[in-house]
Amino acid sequence: MLVVNRFRVPESEATTFRVDVETARAALADRPGYVSGTIGRNLDDPELWVLTTTWVHVGAYRRALSSYDVKLYAVPLLGRALDEPSAYEPVEPGTDLNVSAARSLG
Repeated sequence: MLVVNRFRVPESEATTFRVDVETARAALADRPGYVSGTIGRNLDDPELWVLTTTWVHVGAYRRALSSYDVKLYAVPLLGRALDEPSAYEPVEPGTDLNVSAARSLG
């Protein structure tokens, strides 16, 4: 599972934001199921930042968000993300894609 969080950060806050986003990534990286994470800054619009993380599955990501350290060090930063969908499924050759429909419980 891939999580993409984008942020709009004024140039005057860039130094502080960088420390905060690195701290958030570190807190997430300590959780079970974390695979990788990347921080980026847009080349054409330096006020646009991104934090991408990869997880073994959606459950691992959701459990990570409920941990104490993530609530303390990452959730406040994630609350600043642009209001847009952030969870993506990897699209690999031969994989079945998620279906947008109600699922049977039995």
